[in-house]
Amino acid sequence: MKGDISLSCRDLERFLGEQEERVHALCGVSLDVEAGSLHAVVGPSGCGKSTLLYILGLLDVPDAGSVEIGSTPIAGLSDEELARRRNQLIGFIFQFHFLMEDFTAHENVMIPMRRLGQMSDEEMADRAADLLNAVALGDKLRRQSRHLSGGEQQRVAIARALVNDPDIIFADEPTGNLDSETGAAIVDLLLNLARERKKTLLIVTHDTSLATRGDRELHIKDGRLG
Repeated sequence: MKGDISLSCRDLERFLGEQEERVHALCGVSLDVEAGSLHAVVGPSGCGKSTLLYILGLLDVPDAGSVEIGSTPIAGLSDEELARRRNQLIGFIFQFHFLMEDFTAHENVMIPMRRLGQMSDEEMADRAADLLNAVALGDKLRRQSRHLSGGEQQRVAIARALVNDPDIIFADEPTGNLDSETGAAIVDLLLNLARERKKTLLIVTHDTSLATRGDRELHIKDGRLG
């Protein structure tokens, strides 16, 4: 429900690199994201926006500060529990879709459900097919991902991100590897699906026109939110 906090962090610090090449990637970042809202974090390459997304998405840990998913603190959870929460509560879409090239679109979308292990093979197959229909790829279920266009591959990635019905979707430069026309279509699809399915969506991007499409636009520079 909008108004509830889906995701929050306090005073995040993150250093990358070693010794004299060490970079202060995040400098005391705090953020509250409402359930069902669409947030965009905007900034140039190297500003810390992807580092922030990976920490919020439980793919990385901060050097200091805290993260909560819902009202649950993440600090102290085992690697196994972090993996379970990540697979159940969070969907990811990246600039490079990370599909299995020799798997079909249908098989790629089923991967997160197999990891979660809560549905029968028939239920997983039906849900994957439904989501591929939702992203207009119902006629390409059996096509290997290597034989799909860049835009089609990104649509498979969107279906895969939604397949476990997560509360939160993270998108890291989801249009960065696409031409402008295809990228615009992917953005429309992603935003529409997030709103229809009442998902919290956090996009990191350098594209200011994309950032204006959400409910809140956040700017990050030199590791600080402004």
